[in-house]
Amino acid sequence: MNELKTIREYYRPIQPTVSANDNEISYQESKPNKEIENLIYCFWQLKTQKPLNSDYNYRVVSDGCIDIFFDHKQPTENFVMGFCRKFIQFPIGKDFDFIGIRFLPSAFTHLFGVDAKTLSNQSQELNKILPNFSEWINSKIKPADSFENITKILNEKLIEFSKLQNISYDHRFLDSLNLIFKRNGFLDTEKDLNTGISPRQLRRIFNFYIGTTAKSFSNVVRFQYILNAKPSKQSLKENKLYFDVGFFDQAHFIKNFKTYYGVTPSEAFG
Repeated sequence: MNELKTIREYYRPIQPTVSANDNEISYQESKPNKEIENLIYCFWQLKTQKPLNSDYNYRVVSDGCIDIFFDHKQPTENFVMGFCRKFIQFPIGKDFDFIGIRFLPSAFTHLFGVDAKTLSNQSQELNKILPNFSEWINSKIKPADSFENITKILNEKLIEFSKLQNISYDHRFLDSLNLIFKRNGFLDTEKDLNTGISPRQLRRIFNFYIGTTAKSFSNVVRFQYILNAKPSKQSLKENKLYFDVGFFDQAHFIKNFKTYYGVTPSEAFG
């Protein structure tokens, strides 16, 4: 699993759409145990503090990851969401409590052997993809358990499961992935990813491990780099951070950002 170490070192996939000072909805993340930190970015919980007056539309921004998530009150309702090439918004009701596992890019496929392309741009019932894991959630997660206790159970399960897997790594793929992270997604994937494989092979292995092409994934990495910089509306105007990662003008940057976030940079950072 050390082969995946640089992913965590270079990449921090964030979901910023719930504000920390929202007193009606809370979002929190918990780090995984050391043994699986190169596979799992975090465990997360999104829940209402009290029933809302109207249905909540939750917006998921593009983060390059695959997530397993379930309804804490009804763990039989469990799902997997694949790589998304644009933001996704869906109504989740007035009263909810979801818990999830965010896998670092390529970790889900390395761990479970599932072709990531079959999961892309959608959420599916977990029992259709990983019936055993879905059944395990049904039997082990209790609605009365605290988030802290559930993360402990999930950590133990994933550590035990990962030890049983004989994971094989394609180093040409991992070298390409690391280069994308080191360049913050700003590179010509046809020319710069010269790691000993043809463009056709590159497309095939990125689709298998990530769920999209190297180019499409690089664009999400570049978007996440901007999010991680935590710019303000003012600093974006002054520093023009987007020039550093290959945007030629502000209009091009705004259009691209809106694809991945769902709102303009000034709405997101205002």
